[in-house]
Amino acid sequence: MQMKKMEKRIKAIKAKLALIGEMRPGSLNEQLTVCGRSNCRCMAAKRPRKHGPYYQLSYVHQGKSTSQFIQKEWVGAVRSQLANYKHFKALTAEWVDIRSNPCQGKAPGRQRASQERNSCTQTKTACY
Repeated sequence: MQMKKMEKRIKAIKAKLALIGEMRPGSLNEQLTVCGRSNCRCMAAKRPRKHGPYYQLSYVHQGKSTSQFIQKEWVGAVRSQLANYKHFKALTAEWVDIRSNPCQGKAPGRQRASQERNSCTQTKTACY
């Protein structure tokens, strides 16, 4: 990719990142449960109906797996925040991919990093 195209794409990515609203990592799961009481609807012999749905958010923060239940009225907002986070991750990954090797516009083969930096300084392009 040429430097001008790369800079233009990065500028577009920055503009999109500025528009992202609230975000949070993780996944949201819907759960139905059985309470176990013999006279409850969830234990009926014909057509048992489980309790719920209950919504559980699971994510990893600072290396620790965490989950929490989400109230039904917050499910829409949480889904939106999860989508924003996925969009954020995709945009930043693209930015990193663009900047990972601007000298050649593609991933380096078996070339050493010092050779790559030398080729960049010889052609007077900014590698980093």
